[in-house]
Amino acid sequence: MKLIHQVDTHSPLSVEPSLHESSHILNSFAGEWTSIGPRNKMIEARIGDYSYTMDDVLSIGEVTGMSEEMDIMDYLITAIQSGKFESDDKLPSENELADRFKVPRITARKAYERLQELGYIYSKQGKGSFVQDRNLRIPLDLSGSISFSQKMNDLGYNYQSKNIFCEPIEFNNKIYESLQADDDDRVYRVGRLRIVNGQSIALHTSYVLESMFPHICKEGQQITSMFQYYESKGYHHFQSKQTILRVTYPSKYERNLLACSSLIPLLVLESGCIDTESGTTLECSKIMYRGDCFSYEI
Repeated sequence: MKLIHQVDTHSPLSVEPSLHESSHILNSFAGEWTSIGPRNKMIEARIGDYSYTMDDVLSIGEVTGMSEEMDIMDYLITAIQSGKFESDDKLPSENELADRFKVPRITARKAYERLQELGYIYSKQGKGSFVQDRNLRIPLDLSGSISFSQKMNDLGYNYQSKNIFCEPIEFNNKIYESLQADDDDRVYRVGRLRIVNGQSIALHTSYVLESMFPHICKEGQQITSMFQYYESKGYHHFQSKQTILRVTYPSKYERNLLACSSLIPLLVLESGCIDTESGTTLECSKIMYRGDCFSYEI
């Protein structure tokens, strides 16, 4: 937003008010508006030595509202993390927050909606908002010598692995190179949804060569643990290949599978697995972990 100083040339100044100052500017717009420009399509207000267009006012309002929404979110997140509010505690009403922060009720409502998308709270119709139980923090060991299923079972979780697809893929240079495959080889992807305490927490996709596992088209539909499958084929000693870690946000398809909002970050682990005895590459893989369900051990 640019503010225009009232001099003869109406030269623009590269000065923008702070968010705090912006709120005072908005409160000052109770005065007279003047039509300017062709056919009065633009209007301006003059306050002191400055003039503002309607677009400026709308821009200030949007930024100020967002800042107030973030102030409420910061307050509630800090209160939850400090233990002031514990799991299933009832949170202040929208009206109480609006009064506390001197904002419209809609701002408090938007703050609660964002916190619910982030997994901090849940709501009950007609009863208000409550603190979500965020105690599910699974320690995640990113080493590749033990299967994910075994790790979860060893930790004592109520764990389930569900096969969700087994299908051939189109040529992908990165995947084919990782598997050391020829262009005319067929590669299958096998997907498993990882579920703990009834909650979907991770999506694990393995890419394997049909030439190495000739019956993968049929057998792959029953696989819930790739390590167990490899062991059934005579491979028993596993090691991870080079691993790449990155953070992303879920697509619509991933949100549906993992039952999470678009604001929940996903930790993406791209790696591969080799049989240490033969040096054979067994798979390359992509695992997407819900960022709100794990603590990470690297």
